[in-house]
Amino acid sequence: MKYLVLPLLVFSAIRGYSQQFLQASPAATRWVDSTFKTLSRSEKIAQLMVLRVSTRNGPNSVAFYDDRIATEIKKYNIGALCLFQGNPVKQAEVVNRLQALAPVPLMVCIDGETGVGMRFDSIVKFPDQLTLGAMQNPDLVYRVGKAIAGQCKLAGIQVNYAPVVDINNNPNNPVINFRSFGEDKYKVALFGTQITKGMQDGGIMACGKHFPGHGDVAVDSHLDLPVINKSRAQLDSLELYPFRRLISEGVGSMMVAHLYIPSIDNTPNRATSLSEKNVTGLLRNELQFKGITFTDAIEMQGVAKYFPSGEASVQSLIAGNDMLCLPSDVGGTIKKVKKAIRRGRLSKAALNEKVRKVLLAKYNLGLDTLKAIETNNITARLNAAVPALKKEVYENAITLLRNNNKSLLPLATGKKTAFVGIGIEKANAFASRLQQVYQADCFFLGYKADAAAATAILEKVKVGYDAVIVGVHQYTKYPANNFGISAVAAGLLQQLQMQEHTIHFVFGNPYAIRNNCSAGNLVACYEDDSLMHETATALLRGTLPARGTLPVTVCEGLSYGAGIIGSGEAVAATGSGPAAGNATTGLPSVIDVRTLNKIDAVAAEAIAKGATPGCVVLVAKDGKVVFNKAYGHMNYDGAEPVTTATVYDLASVTKISATTVSIMKLYEEGKIDLKKKLGDYLSWTRGSDKAGLTLEDVLLHQAGLVSWIPFYRETIDTATGKPKPGFYTSRADASHSVEVADHMYMRNSWRDTLYQRILQSKLGTPGKYVYSDNDFIFLGKIVEQVSGLPLDEYARIHFYEPLQMATTTFKPLEHMNIAAIAPTEKEKYFRLQLLRGHVHDPGAAMFGGVAGHAGLFSNAGDLAKLYLMLLNGGELNGKRLLKKETIGLFTAYHSDSSRRGLGFDKPEKDNASRKEPYPTLSASPSTFGHTGFTGTCVWADPQEHLLYIFLSNRVCPEGGSNGKLGQLNVRPAIHEIIYSALHHM
Repeated sequence: MKYLVLPLLVFSAIRGYSQQFLQASPAATRWVDSTFKTLSRSEKIAQLMVLRVSTRNGPNSVAFYDDRIATEIKKYNIGALCLFQGNPVKQAEVVNRLQALAPVPLMVCIDGETGVGMRFDSIVKFPDQLTLGAMQNPDLVYRVGKAIAGQCKLAGIQVNYAPVVDINNNPNNPVINFRSFGEDKYKVALFGTQITKGMQDGGIMACGKHFPGHGDVAVDSHLDLPVINKSRAQLDSLELYPFRRLISEGVGSMMVAHLYIPSIDNTPNRATSLSEKNVTGLLRNELQFKGITFTDAIEMQGVAKYFPSGEASVQSLIAGNDMLCLPSDVGGTIKKVKKAIRRGRLSKAALNEKVRKVLLAKYNLGLDTLKAIETNNITARLNAAVPALKKEVYENAITLLRNNNKSLLPLATGKKTAFVGIGIEKANAFASRLQQVYQADCFFLGYKADAAAATAILEKVKVGYDAVIVGVHQYTKYPANNFGISAVAAGLLQQLQMQEHTIHFVFGNPYAIRNNCSAGNLVACYEDDSLMHETATALLRGTLPARGTLPVTVCEGLSYGAGIIGSGEAVAATGSGPAAGNATTGLPSVIDVRTLNKIDAVAAEAIAKGATPGCVVLVAKDGKVVFNKAYGHMNYDGAEPVTTATVYDLASVTKISATTVSIMKLYEEGKIDLKKKLGDYLSWTRGSDKAGLTLEDVLLHQAGLVSWIPFYRETIDTATGKPKPGFYTSRADASHSVEVADHMYMRNSWRDTLYQRILQSKLGTPGKYVYSDNDFIFLGKIVEQVSGLPLDEYARIHFYEPLQMATTTFKPLEHMNIAAIAPTEKEKYFRLQLLRGHVHDPGAAMFGGVAGHAGLFSNAGDLAKLYLMLLNGGELNGKRLLKKETIGLFTAYHSDSSRRGLGFDKPEKDNASRKEPYPTLSASPSTFGHTGFTGTCVWADPQEHLLYIFLSNRVCPEGGSNGKLGQLNVRPAIHEIIYSALHHM
């Protein structure tokens, strides 16, 4: 995985959800003040403590500490409880009893990443976060969060110590692993914010953990203090990213981890939870987090080993934490904290501020009007929402990794079938279903079986069967000892993988797939229960398409993002925009989906005549996707079919989908003035003839800039097309880190030369329309200068993440599998390779893959969300991202010398009389969009509330010399079919 090293982002204001729990209304202030006045110094300290309610006492027994806690409530007036193991009725009865004793209502917490079922017996768990990470559906993650909140409400819980937003960048991590959403920082951040919003919209305070990032460790902090030797730049680029996103979206609380990170605080053995540089300096001051901070459990050896007998609690409060989780000695801790106050190590004011903050959170969590938990039928009520959501998650997560033998998936009935159950000694639900559906002969090998048993099974299934289904079951979730998979079982798996007629289903932690890496037919199932067994059976039968992708890399060839998405599956955008009437007739319009099927013939002809190896066409009407279809293959070899999930290089569609919308956002925030000049924003242009160009003229392509500059030519031998010595290396190093293609890294200093070449370029006639990439290179740099963020980060934070555009990104190889991306040109000069996942435009590649004019990738469904938002006046699914007036301004005509809007392309003004109308004859004058060199376009028509997206890789493999897409009029022809499908009522 490759990540761009970014400067630390500082958010000047925290918006939204954190203030949900810290709103100081007059009523809240009165309650806090009156409660605060009743507390002694010892009680104030006790209000900051979270005590353990129960623990496991043997394999089938739970010990509750309610009598001890009752004593401590009476003696000290403690502030919070944390629920762990136990029956839900017993848990509720204990909480009711303790709340009735408490002078100040107790804040009740749970460590419930998978809902209360993670801790309560008799309650079904929601899927692990790593299972959620296999999905492509952020909305479903939100709904899981909302359902978890509902459970917490029923159980009398106010705070859930979730989500885990640590990044899985160490497969041997003994603490995080399956608890993370995966290894991609963007997906972890997106899914983390979604589940947070779900919980907090449900009235439960979420808690992001484990700050500043617990993913890259191999030591269990329950047992010792893990060390992370990473620079601040590395932490800022990777580990801190999801936490920054949670903060900007308003997470109510954070849990601080027990880690030793010298680049943050090099004081020997000082855990981040006890470090003022980490909690106050980094989290509070730099990241501007205003919510509640919890320590990780004080009883853990990561801190207790070095700071025993209450000292860890004192150090935690001094560091800036608000609440102390699971201190082992309440009375001793209070004495230590009081002593620290007397000696001036901790101020009275700091203590009082923490207590007031905790009380304010209690009020906003509804603890001022506490009601007893209703225990009647509580188990059934806690379970009620789980099955349907769990089934939906499984159907979206199950991942087809390899399908080399097409006769095995889907598997027809009537074939002679065997099932080999690894890790089980008798039939489970999966085996039973295979017996019912396929009359499968079943063979079982438990993890205690010997080599002779494995040999016997292998001999029995070698011949005589059309299909052998292998299920890997009941292994442990953590990586120690190969997940508990015995050497005998692993050996049998290796032997079975050598047979072409076997298909492997791995039920559990996907990291264990490292035992199945050679399998030609392979499915990742993530969980091992009867519901997932049923889901796997449906996939095998062909009644359920595969929708998931790997959330982590498991072995060579099976990296993050791997997964064969079921063909025909639409990754559809959804919207709720009002139906738009026809501007001329005033009548509403509907679309005849049957007429849209004529698109099939146009696409088929384009593919047959070599205009493009494949394409995707999406049509949306009145905010809803009504057509989303894939055609052909990714290359002319026919090996990889295009699906609606296929990601394409958008080329110049980047100009409007990243740069223009970013300029629009900054414009409406008053940070950019279109009448100002380049020199007002980019100091490095001053002194050149480019400094005086107005942003408005640049957006209209009439500033006089040349259309493009072949930057790469200076770096290659024009006779051979090969790079000159000194410009590129095959491996990244300190002076060559700009990746332009596989195993090709440009000299860092050459980027400055690129800017100089633009400044030195000849300036043409002002006011004359000349379409130019250089216009948008400048605009992209303005976005970065004004916002303080790289262009890709700004667009992601302000548009792609809020709209859940999971595949829309620059530099896609950093966070998706290459198999999901259509290749472009097999470049015979400069990069001398087939480009796949690296931007086709050579200039954008030399800028590091992120430029204002090119570099963005997306599938059609995700891209549609951005334009449905624009068609809907700046709002989609309840999220307002732009003002309607801003959209109207930028998408209108603005030039007497061209058809252009501000950034956006538009129809020719004289379309009705033109021999070749653009983009098509029936497009209304309000239409806006853009085309891309790689064979893409997006056109949105507000008059008809109509959206058309065409994605292709027409440059594959011969490059721009293949002009058949234009010669055959493919994009306009499809566009006109769409208009012919409209019927005005």
